[in-house]
Amino acid sequence: MTISTTMIIRLDIEKSVASFGDVASGIAGVGGDIIAIDVIRAGREVTTRDITVNVQDAGNVEIIRVLSGMPGIKVVNVSDRTFLAHLGGKIEVTPKLPIKNREDLSQVYTPGVARVSMAIAEDKSKAYTLTMKRNTVAVVTDGTAVLGLGDIGPEAAMPVMEGKAMLFKQLAGIDAFPLCLDTKDPDEIVRIVKAVAPGFGGINLEDISSPRCFDIERRLAEALDIPVFHDDQHGTAVVVLAGLLNALKVVGKPFETARIVVAGIGAAGVSICNLLLSAGAGHVCAVDKEGILCKNIPYTNEEWRQLAESTNPEGITGLLGEAVKGADVFIGVAGAGILTVEHVQSMAPESIIFAMANPIPEIQPELAEPHVRVLATGRSDYPNQINNVLCFPGIFRGALDCRARTVNLEMKLAAAQAIAAVVQPDELNELYIIPSIFNEKVVEHVRGAVIEAAIRTGSARRIPPDFAGWHEK
Repeated sequence: MTISTTMIIRLDIEKSVASFGDVASGIAGVGGDIIAIDVIRAGREVTTRDITVNVQDAGNVEIIRVLSGMPGIKVVNVSDRTFLAHLGGKIEVTPKLPIKNREDLSQVYTPGVARVSMAIAEDKSKAYTLTMKRNTVAVVTDGTAVLGLGDIGPEAAMPVMEGKAMLFKQLAGIDAFPLCLDTKDPDEIVRIVKAVAPGFGGINLEDISSPRCFDIERRLAEALDIPVFHDDQHGTAVVVLAGLLNALKVVGKPFETARIVVAGIGAAGVSICNLLLSAGAGHVCAVDKEGILCKNIPYTNEEWRQLAESTNPEGITGLLGEAVKGADVFIGVAGAGILTVEHVQSMAPESIIFAMANPIPEIQPELAEPHVRVLATGRSDYPNQINNVLCFPGIFRGALDCRARTVNLEMKLAAAQAIAAVVQPDELNELYIIPSIFNEKVVEHVRGAVIEAAIRTGSARRIPPDFAGWHEK
């Protein structure tokens, strides 16, 4: 399983010492694929060329090493298209109104702004109508669990949070701001987020390591009157539930009686198990590298203790191999390669596998496909991508529009049902159990379902004008 990227290498080639053929052979020898050649300067003694190369995984380092060691070749510059896309950051703040003269200035700033500030001082709820609060989300991280990279720090987390903000804006029209905190102390994280909360309509927690993330989210949700949503937990769980509802329809197995194994009991795994149980799943088995969670084991992790009480009703013991025997569904949020072909063959007929570890899944799809009915991954280069992007834009769009106090269980379940329903019955098949992240219906459907659930459960503080009456139908 490999990840490809494109790099542009500028070379000075001394004609009397080396040729372009030498360059091409050197690149091909370490797995690079030349896809474009541009002559920048053709001098009598030296030719300068830009070589665009498609390279797998971390092969770019090896290519530069080989080229730098070749006689007559000078590596002038190396640019990676991914890095170029990030230069200077990926988001910016732009004004909605131009300031062209003194009158404009007096309205948007002093002295006119004082009247608006006093109106909000008298009634804080007016911040939703007179400021950007109603359409803003803080994307908060401490950089301790970034993608599959682990604890890389708040600065290194910034590109990921910027990308998240881009998705909020492009898919749901929400203004999101990265807040990368230079602290790992849960008490301090809670204090900081509470202090900045007045400027935001919602809080999206992101890439905070487990089990700290559970306590941080719980405390913030209790303290704030705006939605607090840890996407690594709940966004993943919502999309998994949506995909599983449709996958079970494909294989004709009831959700309530399907035997489901969840591997990797961190932030995502705990939330997946809890949401599946809340949706009515009767046979969930949670397994981590230490083994299957069982009632009689005294776990130090409070989340594990609670899961052990509500999962594994048969009392199965052992490791992953024991858990998957006869299972209908495997859901992986663990790590690369933990599921073998033998494991898959031991599952029930018409089995379903969600191998979602990124970038390398729990089992290579090519190995699993001959033995399963439905296969999903977290990757975009295979069918059935299970991606949080299907969830968080619509959930926050709905929560902001109805000014929800929280994102409760009913809203999450409604979001999962809405995502699943985007796939029409005549479209549903093994290769299409979940809509694309670019399907424009997803945000609209999730928004509507979330608003309806928020109104029904009392979380909403307003009914959006374009929504009046829908919840009563």
